[in-house]
Amino acid sequence: MTAAPETFPVVRWVALLWLGLWGTVYAVHWGWLNFLNLCDISVILTCLALWRGDALLLSSQAVSSLFVHCVWTVDVGWRLVTGAHLVRGTEYMFEPDHALGLRLLSTFHVVWPPLLVWALRRTGYDRRGFPLQCVLALLVVSASRFTPEIYNLNSAFRDPLWGRTWGPGPLHVAAVLIILVLVIYWPTHALLRRLLPSAAGTGAVRSAPPPR
Repeated sequence: MTAAPETFPVVRWVALLWLGLWGTVYAVHWGWLNFLNLCDISVILTCLALWRGDALLLSSQAVSSLFVHCVWTVDVGWRLVTGAHLVRGTEYMFEPDHALGLRLLSTFHVVWPPLLVWALRRTGYDRRGFPLQCVLALLVVSASRFTPEIYNLNSAFRDPLWGRTWGPGPLHVAAVLIILVLVIYWPTHALLRRLLPSAAGTGAVRSAPPPR
């Protein structure tokens, strides 16, 4: 991995403090199993990447989570405006059984997309982040099949929209991975490659237009 800790001299400490606060509260309230969620893994790896100045880890977590964080933000906003959810998954944000402070911690979903894009503009986008995230998703979703089914971590037992099981365990996991890669990871990867400069040593940086 290409790492340069001096890339984020201040933000790396903010990330470390945030990880300590967020991780402690989530561990106490939701339990350690919650950290197997891909979106929570993204928080941990993004903070580690900011600490290290690691373009590869930042890129993999941008591929993994930009779309998910944006959907989360849109759904919460839609619920605030219309009183109904556009998609499922953010209902807990409006349940008074959970402390307000705990729910406010989840607003990291709003901050993460601009944070990742800003960080990648400094480090460059490492196209190896796409295959790295595909392998990570394979490991995490497969491992989620060994957790209690009631939690349905990473949709390893039922899809998040219709609550259906797509065949036996291996077939369902394969279906989840195909959707993640083709619907979320690959389009995000293609967009980031187009819009951001390449990380040093991983491909040609976009050249300036020829003089006219």
